[in-house]
Parts: sequence; structure tokens; C-alpha cells
Amino acid sequence: MSSGPLETSSLHQIGEVAEATGLSIRTIRHYDEMGIVPPSGHTSGGFRLYTDSDIERLEFVKQMKPLNFTLDEMGELLHALERARDSHQIGRDDRLIEQLLAYAEDAEGRCAALARQLRNGEALAKELRERANAIVQREH
Repeated sequence: MSSGPLETSSLHQIGEVAEATGLSIRTIRHYDEMGIVPPSGHTSGGFRLYTDSDIERLEFVKQMKPLNFTLDEMGELLHALERARDSHQIGRDDRLIEQLLAYAEDAEGRCAALARQLRNGEALAKELRERANAIVQREH
């Protein structure tokens, strides 16, 4: 294993992680290659091994993906969340708080934009259905 001693009962191979997260193996490998969510270790044969914490990180990235956060933003936010998790050891960090609040505001804005897109898509679907029904009505 490459990352020091790991508790073997909580290690998962990439196929298990893909099944648990609903992400493709290719996507998980990509996040590893980009340094977003590297595995916590490897088998002697070189297979990636992920901890439950790694899976939680992947789930978080999965939430960010539909909001079109960039890989850099994902990495930055994951790092900030790790610092927040360790904040009980380092004390209050106003810069970290501001960063998390800025990301929260950004995510809310992206959600609002997606909601607008969804409403527009629903309106389009409704209009298309109504036009199709009007054609059917004319034929009868």
C-alpha cells in the first residue's frame, strides 16, 4: 500500500466504489488522475483502494457535478471541507468561513439557474405536447 497503514476492513476496490456512488470507473479514475479524489492506497498489484472517507468525497463531488463546478473549484472546496473538519484542532478560521459561505452562495445561484432551465424545459415540453394534441384534434 502506498499511503501508510490503512484499516483493511474499510477498503474498497474501484468497482465497489463505482457501484456505491453510481459513478463510472472511468470517472473515478479521472478524479484520481486530476488529484480531486485520489485513492488512499493501492494493492501490491497496483489496484486502487478507497476508504469510506474517499467515498464520501466522491459523493460530494457528485453533488457538485450538475452545478458545473470546475475540477479546480471541486478540489479547492474539498480542501476547504477538510480544513473545516479539522477546525476543532486549528480554531476559528474566518477566511475558511468566508470561503465556505461564498461557495454556498455560488451553489445557491447555480441551483437557481438550473431551476430556471428546468422550468423552461417543462414549458417547452408542455407546449410541444399541446401542439401535438392540437394536430390530433384537427384530424378527428
